[in-house]
Amino acid sequence: MATHMKTTVDIADALLLEAKEVAHREGTTMRALIEAGLREMVGRSQARRKRFALADRSIDGEGLSPEVAGGSWAEIRDLAYEVTAR
Repeated sequence: MATHMKTTVDIADALLLEAKEVAHREGTTMRALIEAGLREMVGRSQARRKRFALADRSIDGEGLSPEVAGGSWAEIRDLAYEVTAR
């Protein structure tokens, strides 16, 4: 099985010149520079695709308290945000 594949890409002349300058200044090859850029972009893309998973913070119990068991979401929400006098 091959570990590398040859391909041809069209790169704007100005960008190619800049890339060659960067490769020369960094003491690397165009191949290494291109591979590093592709790895960076692929990594960013994969990071954006990862789904958020909410941790399970539930507790054991018997469901809603009897005083709110028949209530609507609006009623339960209002009770949750109710301010009690101290």
